Amino acid sequence: MSGSPVRFRDPRSTEYDFLDSILVRCPRCDRIARVQRQPHPGGRLLFAPRRLVCRSCGLSRTWTGRGVGLWAGSRGPAEDPYFGARLWLQRETRHGWLWAYDLRHLDLIRRHTGAALRERADWYDTGQKMTLVARLPAWVKSAKNRDEVLRAVDRIRASVLTPG
Repeated sequence: MSGSPVRFRDPRSTEYDFLDSILVRCPRCDRIARVQRQPHPGGRLLFAPRRLVCRSCGLSRTWTGRGVGLWAGSRGPAEDPYFGARLWLQRETRHGWLWAYDLRHLDLIRRHTGAALRERADWYDTGQKMTLVARLPAWVKSAKNRDEVLRAVDRIRASVLTPG
């Protein structure tokens, strides 16, 4: 076994990288639903049409709007930016709400939190200073909260396997 610490290098992901598929609570039946980006020729992907689909109750809605409300902070339950539905992947901790759009987003938070050695992304070659990892709340990045955050991430992930 190697005695070296687990290393995390910031992949320069932004919140926009996780908006293609978002797990939400169905507004009708309160079970898992998905907000999926629809094929869109040209234009900005952020404003591409979206479709909310619930396999439990059959709810289907389409979004073709122009305004997007990205969630900022951890003071309350998070919502998806298109339909305003509550995110499925979220949990309240004593420090605030921990949330993710999808399992890839949750995995990024887990890898960052679990690493003893965290390397920032170089910003000088792209001009991008604030990646998703850099924008995580200080309490998520704090080593003293590592165990609590990892437990919350594991509980959030388990909610996808055993919804309810």
